[in-house]
Amino acid sequence: MTGSKVGTERSFTGRFKRWLLAEVVEDVPGPQAKEGRSEQHPWWQVVCLTGVDYFSTLGYIPGIAALAAGSLSPIATLLIVVLTLFGALPMYRRVTGESPHGQGSIAMLENLLSFWKGKLFVLVLLGFVATGWLVTITLSAADAAVHVTENPLVPAFLHDQEVPITLVLIALLGAIFLKGFKEAIGIAVVVVAVYLLLNLIVVAVGFYEIATNPQTIIVWQNALFEDYGNPLLMLVGALLVFPRLALGLSGFETGVGMMPLVRGDADDDPERPVGRIRNTRKMLTVAAVTMSFYLITTSLVTVMLVPAQEFEPGGAANGRALAYVAHRYLGDVFGTAYDLSTITILAFAGASAMAGLLNIVPRYLPRYGMAPEWARAIRPLVLVYIAISIAVTIIFSADVGAQAGAYATGVLAMMTSAAFAVTLSAWRRGHRGLTILFGVITAVFVYALVANEIQRPDGLVISSFFIVAIVVTSLISRAYRSLELRQERIDMDEAAQKFVEEASHGGDIHIVANRRQAGDEREYAHKEEEQRKDNHIPRNVPVLFLEVDVEDASEFEDVLEVRGIRVGRHKVLRAQSSVVPNAIAALLLHLRDTTDKTPHCYFGWTQGNPIAYLFRFLLFGEGDIPPVTREVLREAEPDAERRPAIHVGGR
Repeated sequence: MTGSKVGTERSFTGRFKRWLLAEVVEDVPGPQAKEGRSEQHPWWQVVCLTGVDYFSTLGYIPGIAALAAGSLSPIATLLIVVLTLFGALPMYRRVTGESPHGQGSIAMLENLLSFWKGKLFVLVLLGFVATGWLVTITLSAADAAVHVTENPLVPAFLHDQEVPITLVLIALLGAIFLKGFKEAIGIAVVVVAVYLLLNLIVVAVGFYEIATNPQTIIVWQNALFEDYGNPLLMLVGALLVFPRLALGLSGFETGVGMMPLVRGDADDDPERPVGRIRNTRKMLTVAAVTMSFYLITTSLVTVMLVPAQEFEPGGAANGRALAYVAHRYLGDVFGTAYDLSTITILAFAGASAMAGLLNIVPRYLPRYGMAPEWARAIRPLVLVYIAISIAVTIIFSADVGAQAGAYATGVLAMMTSAAFAVTLSAWRRGHRGLTILFGVITAVFVYALVANEIQRPDGLVISSFFIVAIVVTSLISRAYRSLELRQERIDMDEAAQKFVEEASHGGDIHIVANRRQAGDEREYAHKEEEQRKDNHIPRNVPVLFLEVDVEDASEFEDVLEVRGIRVGRHKVLRAQSSVVPNAIAALLLHLRDTTDKTPHCYFGWTQGNPIAYLFRFLLFGEGDIPPVTREVLREAEPDAERRPAIHVGGR
């Protein structure tokens, strides 16, 4: 009975583990890969999936703009629109061309910056990405909760229950992604279409009220000139306040992250899908123009029709300015329909951010060795993201305003990195005009980011927490996984194959590890003589030399390409890898499996501080190679009888 119970528990555990790790984010397909068009959609449908994040900011940004800028809100919003159409849009149209698989500016900077500085830069950017998109989940759900509690038709027991309602919405989001999110596009089309239509009605009614009550315009103008006096001061004030409205730019990184879902041409090359790039640019343009229209119109409607005190914390329009207008001028029935639409799109805004996180993070950290392999699987990541979102919600008490600074920090940091990436790309390609243009855009985003941090330093504090957490856990994971076999596969050219066949005819394969100096016949003759003497290798036993050069030690996984080189009478196997001991171990196991012979690898003793060698191994892929090679082999092959032999000789 006990054995049966244990077997049942193990069976359940196995099924749960298989379910948990079933869906995996694969790496970007190579030239020979064929992408499934059934998983891709027309660009106008994908714009709706992007729009659940981008357009949903209309639920709270008019109120945030009015609270931050007061009567100056429409002018500050106009600056956001100008930056959207003439800064962010051209910039991200270029990003789509250089990163057609959805990684955005991170992929561009990864390619432009090599070695450890590139990896660390990517980790910092991932910290800002995590800030922006995780706070998107929590802020959107919190604002949805505000729309629930402030609705006059909602039962009294739900009033002032923003935190539990937010937690329920986040949990539902997690449940959807754990089950699968394959129908997101179809749902997003309906949600966005209804939401934009209802907003259009609110805007139209708002302008009708303004037109029939022209004193609202006069009141606004008087307040504007009373506060700022002249147009120059208005422009200065708008420049000072517009960084706080950066939430209105949030859709571009999400849009680029949705690129793998955009259907291109039937004959698109997976490496350079021209049709997908073209259609994604259409998607970004339509989204930017649509959002610009709503940003301007909703800003004018709310600042003219909503009393200023209602934008303050505790006011009826705080966090829900357009909903206030809908209820006041169209009645509670329409207002409730508007609330339901807003709640739905805000909940889906979290889905868009979650989809972006699931597309970006697994493509980097596991490949860098900076996360365990299970981090490629979707469901474990969903659980991690939902747990973090719950913690953030509790810490900030589901307060939309308290999270706005962190959200703006994440958005502006991502857009600043994109601006820097396209500027650097244009400069390296010799495009002087584009370099100047994108350099100016970069300066604007840098100003917006710095100004936002001065005004809302809490955003940088939160981002720093995510950055430190990602960097520290990544480096720990990298060290923990350092003894893994890292080679995806081993490719040997014809000469190398021939050398191995010749060396395996007489019995076991004997390989001398060598760190090349002059690379001439004298060096190999001396090394062979030394190893035959120290390790008692008979004269009649042929030996191969093996040399592994470190190309980029910051990489974790690579393909080991082995070339056969003849230097005089000596046969040499040469390869490049990110790490020497692991590459040697992988090649020895490969030779064992392909020749059915036991490889023997011979080393000389290394001399020096073992701590220094440890850091050289972790950072530069070398270090004390013989013992590390043996440990890698021991981890990869538990059976000592089948394990390739490591010999160390000398004094």
